[in-house]
Amino acid sequence: MQELLERITIEAGKCGGRPCIRSLRMPVSDVLGMLAAGESEASILRFHPDLEPEDLRACLAYAAQETDRP
Repeated sequence: MQELLERITIEAGKCGGRPCIRSLRMPVSDVLGMLAAGESEASILRFHPDLEPEDLRACLAYAAQETDRP
């Protein structure tokens, strides 16, 4: 799981410091929103060719980590 989480970057000058995928200016929250809306992984990858399947899993891993805090 740590390997996936390394794909998530947080940089003060990008996207207001929100977590993004590999410094691509693609916020994790946008990907999670697409998945929550029922968009398929294939569709997301087709319309966002810079993303890789592991990036989508990284977003889910990041969400799991962030929601597991007391």
